[in-house]
Amino acid sequence: MAENRYSGGYPKIGIRPTIDARRGKAQVRESLEDRTMGMALAAKALFEKRLRYSNGDPVQVVVADTTIGRVPEAAACQDKFRREGVDVTLTVTPCWCYGSETMDMDPATIKGVWGFNGTERPGAVYLASVLAAHAQKGLPAFGIYGRDVQDIDDVEIPKDVEEKLLRFGRSALAAATMRGKSYLQIGSICMGIAGSIVSPEFFEEYLGMRVESVDEVEVIRRMEQGIYDEAEYQKALAWTKLRCKEGIDTNSPELRRPREEQDRAWEFVVKMMCIIKDLFKGNPNLPAGCEEERLGHNAIAGGFQGQRQWTDFYPNCDFPESMLNSSFDWEGAREPYVLATENDALNGAGMLFGKLLTGTAQIFADVRTYWSQDAVKRSSGYEIQGRAKESGGFIHLINSGAACVDATGEMRLADGSGGIKPFWEVTEADMKACMDATEWCPADFGYFRGGGFSSRFETRAEMPVTMSRLNLIKGLGPARQIAEGWTVALPNDVSAALLRRTNYPWPCTWFAPRVTGARAFKRAYNVMNAWGANHGSISYGHIGADLISLCAILRIPVCMHNVPDEKIFRPSYWNAFGMDREGADYRACAALGPLYG
Repeated sequence: MAENRYSGGYPKIGIRPTIDARRGKAQVRESLEDRTMGMALAAKALFEKRLRYSNGDPVQVVVADTTIGRVPEAAACQDKFRREGVDVTLTVTPCWCYGSETMDMDPATIKGVWGFNGTERPGAVYLASVLAAHAQKGLPAFGIYGRDVQDIDDVEIPKDVEEKLLRFGRSALAAATMRGKSYLQIGSICMGIAGSIVSPEFFEEYLGMRVESVDEVEVIRRMEQGIYDEAEYQKALAWTKLRCKEGIDTNSPELRRPREEQDRAWEFVVKMMCIIKDLFKGNPNLPAGCEEERLGHNAIAGGFQGQRQWTDFYPNCDFPESMLNSSFDWEGAREPYVLATENDALNGAGMLFGKLLTGTAQIFADVRTYWSQDAVKRSSGYEIQGRAKESGGFIHLINSGAACVDATGEMRLADGSGGIKPFWEVTEADMKACMDATEWCPADFGYFRGGGFSSRFETRAEMPVTMSRLNLIKGLGPARQIAEGWTVALPNDVSAALLRRTNYPWPCTWFAPRVTGARAFKRAYNVMNAWGANHGSISYGHIGADLISLCAILRIPVCMHNVPDEKIFRPSYWNAFGMDREGADYRACAALGPLYG
């Protein structure tokens, strides 16, 4: 469907149909061949229909050449998968098999096992046996087992099994896709923000990625020496002039810039966006003599320092950040990039997780302000309603114009409601609606002495979203916070009253987390009070359960979440570390250590 931006192919899923090896007059193995291979083909069809790579292509699934009953067949399967580039394996069976003889022993693959719930042949017994072997050998696997007994000839995948298969598949593919790619920091530490103190050890040991570093002066070098694609730049500039409307200038009259200077700033930020794209993925159309620059950095995510040295002198990066993070530009609909504001690499990693799980553009925002019911009423006279009232208030998500424009919520879903779509579903009408709802306001010169433009919109659709944050903690390592909730639409006059108290010309999203009445989720205030950093990454949909599964694969404990208990899905290895799921998560992650450490 779209280009693969990254060196190397995408990870594949391998299906391993395991079987009772006993032959002889009873023909045990022979009687199970069709049923066992049928389970493998059913899982293959499900994955190919429902899972996609980050470029929108359907996932590729490889099935073992034969069923696997003994060690030579397991070895042959492993050899095939190695040749095919399989990074994720699912073992399936309707029957008893020889656990440690048939299991996936490759330490480099991410593993799941689906045991059929039937009484004629004990697939569940094999599941328990092989998961014990996985735990004993320190090779954790997700165990998948249906709630209801099925007939042996029932070829349908039950809904609860389907949900687990897809959660495993999405999370495993996300983890495998990151491996071998780069985080590209353009610049370095921004204003002392901890998340921009980039830890190569974290990216290498937990995500299997490398950290690439480029000084921001490289952008200026490429501008001044003409190291960019002139044809693309002209196309981008024409599109920007057509689609990007300027908004209010909130600077005092004596600080406002003349039209000629603003026009030059537009040319600068558009060219900067083209150059950052080239830094990420390379560009074969760069001028002759620029063969080295044509390569790029194989970056799947990155960040731009900006403040303060850059923005005190040059136009800010809000326009490149916003449009790169969006699911379209002058190329039309395309895979979103992940470019973290202020080089907050930990928030960039969170955005990357969300993008790989959903295929949608991610929102970068300050977790700025908690608004209680009383504070809203005092400031605007308004009694909060709906989700906001249920949450006991809401949180203001706002940053200096760098959120994806998809966050306007102006894309139309099948039911007519507003939302955010995977880029492969984005239409011309969706793109136009998002741009029509966005203004580009001249930068606040108190923040950005070098000028530039910041996007200005308000999320008007009430959408399900998940806010998350990755933090590095001394003595612990990485830990993740997850808060599912909804965006809130306030009456225009109420929004205006609240926005007058903060930075008006920036994108605005009001967020009501789902509260549980306990601990960090007692009220919206408690969520804000427990949040571990000044930034959050926000993804469309309630994806907390997928994030928890992904974190388990990567050995990152989750310290705060409001995901319903019945949706939490981790490898069975976690069950041995106690009945308290939060504590078990910490202990299991510590025992295993980082995935690539």
